[in-house]
Amino acid sequence: MRRKQRRTSHEEEFPNNQRFISQFTLSQFHFFTKIVRTLNVVFGAILNWCRLLKMLGCKCLSWTNVTDLTQPKPEFFSLPEPLPQWPQGCGFATSRIELGGLEVCQITNFEFIWCSNPSTDGKQSISFYKPILIPDGFYCLGHYCQPDKKPLRGFVLVAREAAGRHDHSTDHMPSLVDPVDYSLVWSSYDGGDENFDGCGYFWLPQPPEGYKSLGFVVTNKSKKPETNEVKCVRADLTDTCEACPLIACTYSKFLKVPLTVWNARPLNRGIYGRGVSTGTFYCRALCSNCSLGEELDIACLKNLDPNLHAMPNMDQIHAIVEHYGPTVFFHPNEVYLPSSVSWFFQNGALLYSTGESMQAIDAEGSVLPYGGSDDGHYWIDLPCDGRREKLKHGNIESAILYLHVKPAFGGTFTDIVMWVFCPFNGPGTLKIGKMSIGLSKVGRHVGDWEHFTLRISNFTGELWSIYFSQHSGGEWVDAYDLEFNEGNKAIIYSSRNGHASYPYPGTYIQGNPKLRIGARNDAARSDYFIDSSRQYEVVAAEYLGDVVKEPCWLQYMRKWGPRIVYDSKSELDKIVKRLPPLFRNSMNNILSKLPLELYGEDGPTGPKEKNNWFGDERW
Repeated sequence: MRRKQRRTSHEEEFPNNQRFISQFTLSQFHFFTKIVRTLNVVFGAILNWCRLLKMLGCKCLSWTNVTDLTQPKPEFFSLPEPLPQWPQGCGFATSRIELGGLEVCQITNFEFIWCSNPSTDGKQSISFYKPILIPDGFYCLGHYCQPDKKPLRGFVLVAREAAGRHDHSTDHMPSLVDPVDYSLVWSSYDGGDENFDGCGYFWLPQPPEGYKSLGFVVTNKSKKPETNEVKCVRADLTDTCEACPLIACTYSKFLKVPLTVWNARPLNRGIYGRGVSTGTFYCRALCSNCSLGEELDIACLKNLDPNLHAMPNMDQIHAIVEHYGPTVFFHPNEVYLPSSVSWFFQNGALLYSTGESMQAIDAEGSVLPYGGSDDGHYWIDLPCDGRREKLKHGNIESAILYLHVKPAFGGTFTDIVMWVFCPFNGPGTLKIGKMSIGLSKVGRHVGDWEHFTLRISNFTGELWSIYFSQHSGGEWVDAYDLEFNEGNKAIIYSSRNGHASYPYPGTYIQGNPKLRIGARNDAARSDYFIDSSRQYEVVAAEYLGDVVKEPCWLQYMRKWGPRIVYDSKSELDKIVKRLPPLFRNSMNNILSKLPLELYGEDGPTGPKEKNNWFGDERW
């Protein structure tokens, strides 16, 4: 009875509860029934649509892109601030460049053609484009492609015959002609009975004798492109190009032959290289590597104008640096800071020579041996008195960036190489897994030269990318991937003790990053920084002739520090003892993966002795 009373009491507290639940459930049931019926209709329609597509041959959808359904929507990048009005003079930032026989224009507007491996996030897909909004009289040389994970920010060059530039030795041969035909390099079509338009077709223009093709044509139809889709260029106006770096090797579950796609770049680069990048790509229907220097089916352009008229003059150089000059941040725990070269000389640096003789160095470095090569007879070192420690720690108040301005890609781009000098390079830190072991001596040396490079488009004056030098290598980082500090001024992070350059703060491994074994480089923002837009000096620009007077110390081709050979065994014994027992047995394998420079330090040479002074960066 009590249980019944309790239940009755509960029902009295909520007298309409049971009826409410029944009504609510019935209402919800009718509502969800309508939803289910609607979904059945929708999914049924989708299923029928998919069956129809399959009947029409749309098994290529795993490769292709239906424009209205899955076409990637590329993001577009622009610098944080608009470009300034550059000082007038020469052909810099005039949008067009004469190459001695051809006039070229940079196109950055594209129309989407086809996408391989389309995905909603764009991480696995590559899109192919044709240039649009081409000025009257100019002609396309090839199509463009890039991964969809990147903002759409690329270029291709279009060309026309330069006015008043006719080569009489080839007067019977125009600079630009239509290809005679196209050869199909690869298609995503799986070979079914239906001729399905919507797959990707890659065509190589077949040039007439005496001409070269400069790029590929991509279509989403099986019909050959019209012969006037692109132009071929007379062979004497072209240069050799190479395939690098690899963009992707794409596969299809229906096809056995993959497509490999690379960027195409001039083989002959650097100050004296005249190869001009056209912005096109190279591809072939095999997943195999292209060896450096391998002759390709396409070429790049060649600048035959000896004056490189599109390179900036001194007023324009200063305007570029003041607009783009990065801020270089040193680590908050950095104790080996930069200085100016003159401060280093004036505060006790000495010139040593064989025979144990030494000599003080004046602020300009006029006593240093001039030119020649590193014969081992001279080197710079710190004094052995109280000034030694002061010199090691540098003087950031006096520090400036030393600028070398040089042509890139045949004078269509300008490289502004910014060199930073540190009197001393501190000891390294060894990273093994999660362990970090400070090295007492390894990595220490006198006189540390590091650099980063701004690459500027001579068509517009726009910052295109920055090269971050990291000891014996480095990387190019596109402008859209940079961290900006103020306006269009990027940030450079200099690593603790070693002064390598990085685009972001963090910990970097020099050695084997996958196994996390190697020299550790830490980069972070701090109150120690140099504003290169203000603290700089242009020390070299060969293309300007005698306009820039190079300092005496730049002609010093010997070592900026003595050679040091470490007792590496004692250092490594300490490392072994600190390792967990599990790691000790495999120590030999670990040591074989360490950077070679951990075993000794040769005195570094100055900027002009580095291979990137006259050549291109390592990439």
